[in-house]
Amino acid sequence: MDFSTVHWEEVGKASIETLQILLVSGLFTVIIGLPLGVLLFMTARSQSAKSILVYSILSVIVNILRSVPFIILIVALLPVTRALVGTATGVLGTIPPLVIAAAPYFARIVETTLREVDRGVIEAAQAMGASTGQIVRRVLLPEALPGLLAGITITIVTLVSYTAMAGMVGGGGLGTLAINYGYYRYQTEVMLVAVVLIVILVQVLQMFGDRLVKLFTRK
Repeated sequence: MDFSTVHWEEVGKASIETLQILLVSGLFTVIIGLPLGVLLFMTARSQSAKSILVYSILSVIVNILRSVPFIILIVALLPVTRALVGTATGVLGTIPPLVIAAAPYFARIVETTLREVDRGVIEAAQAMGASTGQIVRRVLLPEALPGLLAGITITIVTLVSYTAMAGMVGGGGLGTLAINYGYYRYQTEVMLVAVVLIVILVQVLQMFGDRLVKLFTRK
């Protein structure tokens, strides 16, 4: 293989674009997915007819969005993406479908993580007269923090693979670089470099996430 043909400036630009996509989409995924997961957890525990209805509707929506393969979802959302950010390609065009795909995924992780919190702690807070908001902020989220950090790590690693798939429709980043050069121009060296960088990025993200989980896990 002749790596002298690799345009390293373009590789650097694509790497920066991938990091930008992950930062913005990851942030919005947590902002949307966390309260959605909390709402799923709270309504699932309630026995009121209103809560049951809310949970049923949210659960169906989340399941549908999680069931659609990302490559199909990103194509189906092209008109929505253009309406939101003015383009369906590049860094901006990749972020909306990533968030729409990842937020429901993260919401389910949040719901599952909150279910693992000791019910005795929740009941003790209720017995002390804590409101629902106080229970969420001061009991549920702090107790579930290690699990939530692990969930965020899993979600962001999943976003890395999604950004690679977004390259099929010109989404920007290392995925687009690999498709444009490795697939369309048969430059295997460029595709190999992109794959190696993606693997390294995943490893770094996973190691960082694991360290955070250990840091916040109570001994």
